[in-house]
Amino acid sequence: MKTRLWLAAVAALSSMPASAHEVWVERDGDGPARIYLGEPAEPVPATGDPEFHRLRAPVVLADGSREPVALDRRADHIEAAVTAPGDVRVRDDAVFDPWDGKQGKQGAIFYARAGRAETHAALDLEIVPVEAHGDTLAVIFRGKPVPDISVNVIAPDRAQRELKSDAQGRITVPALGAGRYILAASHQENGAARIAGKDMASIVHVSTLSFTR
Repeated sequence: MKTRLWLAAVAALSSMPASAHEVWVERDGDGPARIYLGEPAEPVPATGDPEFHRLRAPVVLADGSREPVALDRRADHIEAAVTAPGDVRVRDDAVFDPWDGKQGKQGAIFYARAGRAETHAALDLEIVPVEAHGDTLAVIFRGKPVPDISVNVIAPDRAQRELKSDAQGRITVPALGAGRYILAASHQENGAARIAGKDMASIVHVSTLSFTR
């Protein structure tokens, strides 16, 4: 039920197609990164989410570099051949085509990060640990904390909890069992902007963070 309530809040933020969907990254140790498009609170279908075909060429940032990373399309995810240790980030502004919103054309940019080793943000919207591998994190939009933003926490058993950031944009993730956690936040930016060379009246930024404990 909490999943649907949080997704309804996202849908209310915009009329974004498939607004329940997010991009997220999973990485085990220093192995390759697995990039998904779908609903992270639900089991990933063996053949991929019905919208997975829309995830075509995400930009992968690893070791602070934007150098091209080899992408291997699998049945339910894209595997990125990341060899450097540390956090992995992904950005994609071409998942869904622009749609008609109340104020004009709207677009979406998806961001994802795996790992909590680095305490700086490299994406426009990012959930960042205050201390390396710490449980207190800050939601940062273009270098500034975002207060009172909802962050959906998906525990290893897929149970969920919604947290609200404080005045410094911070949340503290409670212990909800051992395994992989996925956090998600969205922020709407109003005003003229461009995505992939197209003019927009507003942009919905959607960001996730995954880590294991």
